[in-house]
This record gives sequence, structure tokens and C-alpha cells, in this order.
Amino acid sequence: MDSPSPHGRPLPSLDELVNRIVESYHADKRTQHLDSTFLPSRARTIEAIELIRQLMFPGFFDQQRLTSQHIHYHAGELLNRIRDLLYEQLRQALRYDETRTQCNTGGEACDAEAERVTMAFLERVPHLRRMLALDVQAAFAGDPAASSTDETIFCYPGIDAIFIHRVAHEFYLLKVPLLPRIMSEYAHNETGIDIHPGATIGESFFIDHGTGVVIGETTLIGNRVKIYQGVTLGATSTRGGQEYKGRKRHPTVEDDVTIYGGAIILGGETVIGQGSTIGGSVFITRSVPPGHLVSLKQPELSINPDKWAQRMMAKRSPDDMWLGDGI
Repeated sequence: MDSPSPHGRPLPSLDELVNRIVESYHADKRTQHLDSTFLPSRARTIEAIELIRQLMFPGFFDQQRLTSQHIHYHAGELLNRIRDLLYEQLRQALRYDETRTQCNTGGEACDAEAERVTMAFLERVPHLRRMLALDVQAAFAGDPAASSTDETIFCYPGIDAIFIHRVAHEFYLLKVPLLPRIMSEYAHNETGIDIHPGATIGESFFIDHGTGVVIGETTLIGNRVKIYQGVTLGATSTRGGQEYKGRKRHPTVEDDVTIYGGAIILGGETVIGQGSTIGGSVFITRSVPPGHLVSLKQPELSINPDKWAQRMMAKRSPDDMWLGDGI
């Protein structure tokens, strides 16, 4: 006799359970991808990101020590591996999209486009390295706790997130399906920082601490902008869903702006003017002129005696207090 389930029903056999699960696959195609030849690999895309990280920051994330004498050979080997990985994942993504949209060109056009996009991205590596060097310097200059630029590369989640974003953004601009979002969600999982690959971010960008930062797809961020944890640059509403696709839904942040923790700035027409400072925990849905400070009024702080705590402290001996307060 079958054992009862927690719901009081007999437990099914393993074969019965398999049959029910497979039936659910066929009943709802939104959650399965069967009988399809093409689909990019999340694991291989992440592998490519980690190889690109080595290419961008030589000597930091490699498994062996690098020297100036051997760096030319090492860079060439990395480029070959990255090119092969990217080409295959781009090819899978492009052919997947062709199948999904039922625009069948026989695959040759997708393969040629995958080769073009691969080389177009690799040609941008020197530019991306220059941008990342400015981000690294901004992190070091903007944080007195940083002991060196090396520390910001190794340890700062903001640098990790902006590195992956700058890579994903290149593929977004090249209109590659799926891969940019796989990359950005990898960064989100690793750092707690959620930057849509469509967001446009200028030079010398620094996210301090970073946890809980959200930057939406149509956000425009200028140069030398600094933001803290919990900042949201979002849309005022997404109730329209797909009807809003292609519209400017997220704010514009001009050069030299600082946004402190917990600030929420919403709307495609909202512009934070150059040199402004946005205080913590504010909620903004309208533009701020250049050179302004936005802050909440200081709440009244009330500090009153806690009679219970005072009675308990009075009962403790000096030795007890010393032991309890020691860490």
C-alpha cells in the first residue's frame, strides 16, 4: 500500500510521477525548450565572461603568473579561446532568434553575423580597457577605505558589475539576443547589482558598496557619476508591459552627480542635472536642475530612558557589565 503524502493522498509511483511531469511539459510550452536545435549555453557564456576578465585585467585573475616577456603569447592564446567561445554562443543565440521569429535564412546569414559580431566586439577591447581603467581609478579615488587600485579590481563588487555591464552593453548595441541578459544576470547574481545591458554609462563610474542597486534599460548616465547602495534608477510604471518597449522609461543622470544610498529616481523624463547631489532615501519623479542638493528634512530624533533596561543594568555588578560589554 502506498504511503500517504502530507496532503493525505497516496504517494504516486516514480513512473507515474515521471508521466505527470512529462505531461506538464507538453501542456505548457513556455517552460520547456524541447526539439529545438539552437539555444545558447549560460555556462559557456559565463566561461567567456571570465576569460574576457583575464584579457581585460592581465595578471589579476590568471591561474599562472604572467610576465611582460610572455604576455604577447598569453594574450593571443586568450583571444583565440574567447573568439571560439563567443562565436559558438553568438551563433546559437542568432539561430535561436531566427527560429523563434520564424525567419529562416538557412543559417548561413546567422553564422556570418556571428563571425562579424565576434570580431566587432574583440576590436573594442582596447576601448573597453580604457573605460575600465577610468572606473578603477574612480573607485580608488572615491573611497578612502581603498588601499590601492589593485584592491578595487580584486574586491569591489561595483567594479565587477561595471566590467560585466560594459561587455554586455557592447553585445546589446550589436543587437545580440539573450547573451547580454545572461551576462547582466550573472553580474546580478554575483554582486547584488542589477544593471540592464541597455543602460548607457559614461566614464569614471563608481558604485560604492553596491548591494541593491538597480539601473534600468533606458537609463543614461554621464561621466564621473557616483552612486551608493540601494539606489534605483527605474521606470514610473510598467503596468503597460510590452506596450512600453522602445520608450525612454528611465532617468537621465548628467555628469558629476552623486546619489546616496536608498534614493529612488523614476521616469524617462526625469533628468538629474550636472553636479547635483541626491541625498539618501529620497523619492524623485521630476527633474533636478544642475548644481542642486536634494535631501529629506531631518526627522526628529527622540532619545528617552528605557526604565526596564536601567533596572537590569542596576542589578548587574561591575564585573558582569565588563564581561557583557566585551567583544
